[in-house]
Amino acid sequence: MDVANVVGITKAYCTRVGEGPFPTELTDTIGERLRKQGNEYGSTTGRPRRCGWFDAVITRYALGVNGVSEIFLTKLDVLDGIDEIKVAVAYEIERNGKKEKIDYPPQSWEELSRCQPVYVTLPGWKGKTAGISRYYQLPVEAQHYVEFLEMQLGKKISYISVGQDRADVIER
Repeated sequence: MDVANVVGITKAYCTRVGEGPFPTELTDTIGERLRKQGNEYGSTTGRPRRCGWFDAVITRYALGVNGVSEIFLTKLDVLDGIDEIKVAVAYEIERNGKKEKIDYPPQSWEELSRCQPVYVTLPGWKGKTAGISRYYQLPVEAQHYVEFLEMQLGKKISYISVGQDRADVIER
């Protein structure tokens, strides 16, 4: 059976559970803010999740492996009020004594743990996205963020959640 459409789901920022490399991890006040605002705690254990900036490198890879044709972007509202938002668009890694810029995840955890993210910084937005039901009503900076992610991922973001309720979804 052929599947005509695969919707991939990703957050507007990254999280990770457990150990292992996480190139965009934030161990500062912004990471803590994302954790609190996004309620990023394990549902069974209550352990805090690791939070970081959006990683377009690893997300592009996951979309390709899973045959994703369009995206559902969740938790955009968690980024409300952040002055600047970063997106990792590539990695820099040292190999054989030379720094190399790559736009794909390396195959080994050891190499991934040595990767430094190459960021593009975008302006954040002051307005709230929660409760908004139409894309054009989002703050212009939030729209630019969504469109930048689409450009980086090569996929349309067809759905955006701006809250926890079923009704808090913008369909584009």
